[in-house]
Amino acid sequence: MKLFVDTADLQEIRTLASWGILAGVTTNPTLLARAGARDVRQHIVEICEIVQGPVSMEVVATDTEGMVREAREYASWHPNVVVKIPITEAGLAAIRILAQEGIRVNTTLIFNPVQALYAALAGATYVSPFLGRLDDIATEGMTLVREIVTMFRNDPDIHTQVLAASLRHPRHIVEAAKAGADIATAPPAVLKKALHHPLTDIGLERFLADWRRLQEGQA
Repeated sequence: MKLFVDTADLQEIRTLASWGILAGVTTNPTLLARAGARDVRQHIVEICEIVQGPVSMEVVATDTEGMVREAREYASWHPNVVVKIPITEAGLAAIRILAQEGIRVNTTLIFNPVQALYAALAGATYVSPFLGRLDDIATEGMTLVREIVTMFRNDPDIHTQVLAASLRHPRHIVEAAKAGADIATAPPAVLKKALHHPLTDIGLERFLADWRRLQEGQA
């Protein structure tokens, strides 16, 4: 399973990219605003230059014509740009048009398996089931990922990738991988938290303390 980071913060992206774990980035208008992106195009291009992988940019139009127009514009910015389209009737029509033009689409706001199937049949490159938001309403989000993965693998004509989104904690990363997701995207805080463990910290402290004692004994 590949890892994406869900942010538009350039410094966070640089840091995580330096670890060698990032395969892509997902953004949305809220994340871009939070990152203080004044020139959105330049900001997205800069992200594309940091991470050599898919970078999702979300449309704000709600009609098919507007979505297609925005998507064409975004895709022209950089070869790595993937356009996020919501799973609506207008969105499905836009996905079909864009797929025929060779523009990659990440279908967002997936909350049931049939939505994912429709997106795949329309030609989406990725579908993004939102796990955390389902968990928030006492529905197991990971069940949705498992169902989508099973559906897609049962149909050899579907090549759409499952991108587990709205991950809230490190365990979500593990469960997404076990469920067969192709990709998981998580905020920087979740990816960083998954790296750390108190026993790792204790072990390192003990090794360093033993090394200091060894050095003192040789002095």
